[in-house]
Amino acid sequence: MRILESVSQLAGKYFALWVVAAALIAFFFPSSFLGLGAYITILLGVVMFGMGLTLKPVDFKLVLKRPVPVIIGTASQFVFMPLAAFLIAYVLNLPAELAAGLVLLGSVPGGTSSNVMVYLAKGNLALSVAMTSLSTMLAPVLTPLILLALAGQWLPVDPVSMFISIVQVIVVPIALGIIIRKLLPNMVDKSATVVPLVSVLAIIVIVCAVVAANVESIMTSGVLVFSAVMLHNLIGLALGYGAAKLMRLDESKRRAISIEVGMQNSGLGVALATAHFGPLAALPNVIAAVWHNISGPILATIWSKTPVEKDKVAYGGTRNFDSPLRNTGN
Repeated sequence: MRILESVSQLAGKYFALWVVAAALIAFFFPSSFLGLGAYITILLGVVMFGMGLTLKPVDFKLVLKRPVPVIIGTASQFVFMPLAAFLIAYVLNLPAELAAGLVLLGSVPGGTSSNVMVYLAKGNLALSVAMTSLSTMLAPVLTPLILLALAGQWLPVDPVSMFISIVQVIVVPIALGIIIRKLLPNMVDKSATVVPLVSVLAIIVIVCAVVAANVESIMTSGVLVFSAVMLHNLIGLALGYGAAKLMRLDESKRRAISIEVGMQNSGLGVALATAHFGPLAALPNVIAAVWHNISGPILATIWSKTPVEKDKVAYGGTRNFDSPLRNTGN
């Protein structure tokens, strides 16, 4: 068990390196990974189930107790990111599938790795967790509607079918995780340290599957798509921080909202793109899975060197950073 815990910790700590290495291997040896595409939805469900195991009632109570920062952050996420993706797709004149995939990336909820980045950046962790939880719960309704409004011009969007997919892939696994944690808390706590290993492996397999299926597209459009994803991420980080500053929130909340807005659940984007648009539309989300785990640690490292005063009123104190999934990727 100790060996598994050590391996799990290493998997979470160096997640970005594993993702980059896996993507390179799948790119140069695609034939070995082509059959994995059929398991993307199942694997994402496993990751979301792990997230459910880590959620606690306090994560949702905070939304009701001090809703303003959460609402500002979540609204910024579902407004700024889809619009930024839409404008970038137009300015760069992306092909239809890539444009729809980028808008999809901007329309999915916050990624779980954002929580660990907020923690490392000395941001407000409780606010970050609350935003991730709320945006994930809103995703079944908001993501299909945003896509219908912004991406429908490039590819047909079936909002009802997408709603069902998100419920199956995210809501059901998370709900099961929460229920199991409630019924078997001791067993969940004992196995908690191993969850990062399972989550990292699942996300790596997803990345390998999509990269292998899009080798030719990466060779022809890789630089363009990477530029679009990088620009989208940087705009999100800046706008999130700016919105929080405009609302006169303290520095710890600004950092939390910035990172939450800038980092998306690219795993969900991959699954939805593959199921509803096609493998090429998944490419922006795969690249985001790599880039977000590069830009996030860089920003967190910079901010970690600048201490902030702890907020003792709203979202005060610190929530123990005991969530194993928070050490994994998007």
